[in-house]
Amino acid sequence: MPDIITEYQKWKQQGEDLRVQAKHAMETRFRDLLTDAVHIAEEYRTDFGAVLKPPPAVTAFRYKASARPKARKLAEKVKPAAAAKPAALKPEPSAARPNPKVAALQKRLATAKKKLDDAKAGGATTRPYEDKVYEIEDELRLALQA
Repeated sequence: MPDIITEYQKWKQQGEDLRVQAKHAMETRFRDLLTDAVHIAEEYRTDFGAVLKPPPAVTAFRYKASARPKARKLAEKVKPAAAAKPAALKPEPSAARPNPKVAALQKRLATAKKKLDDAKAGGATTRPYEDKVYEIEDELRLALQA
């Protein structure tokens, strides 16, 4: 009788050890798959300029974009800078400083358009973003008339 009890306890312990190992293996694989998904989503965003939409069964997939600069974006930034140097040698007329209000509105408009594009790519409702873009464009038009 004691042999049966000790065998049962050994079997139970082995099952618990196997359970712990399986738990760690599943957690590791889950993290690896998520890391791969983040890399694919970032590459898709940099190559195609849109957010990759997850399948309907996934209700939320959020990640922090990496802080390192992308090679493609870096190359785009270098080209305009090189092209701007010859133009920078020629002094512009007194209209070099734009109206700060117009500059702020242009910046807000660019941000709103980016949010609208992201919403379109993600399949979200675009109406509020379209309205915001329209409002900012109207403000900008009025500011330029003044």
